[in-house]
Amino acid sequence: MQWPTEQLNVLQEPLETCSLSPRAGFTRNGCCETGPEDFGSHTVCVRVTEEFLTFSKKQGNDLSSPRPEFGFPGLKDGDRWCVCAPRYAEALEAGFAPHVFLRSTHKNALEYVSLANLIEKALDVS
Repeated sequence: MQWPTEQLNVLQEPLETCSLSPRAGFTRNGCCETGPEDFGSHTVCVRVTEEFLTFSKKQGNDLSSPRPEFGFPGLKDGDRWCVCAPRYAEALEAGFAPHVFLRSTHKNALEYVSLANLIEKALDVS
């Protein structure tokens, strides 16, 4: 699946790859691209932590168990992954939000999380 519009990050620059191993993104192309089919807004590129994985599982989204039928390997501490912006906002409010990569986080994440909050958790911008 390829969306025709230019994909920009939260810094209004071209969106960079989040992860190719495991292959992240709604379309599994490695980028946190988004489009009309992405109802979950998989737009925030994070470095996964055990705390976030536990939080997400308690919220009903088990990200640590493999789901090969969906091309999902299961995540572990330290993996980079495109998470849903609404879930990231929940994790931020609960104190379990992992660090982010701004250059790989799609601008649509700003519909759920402020740029200031993302900058506070950023690993790639000081």
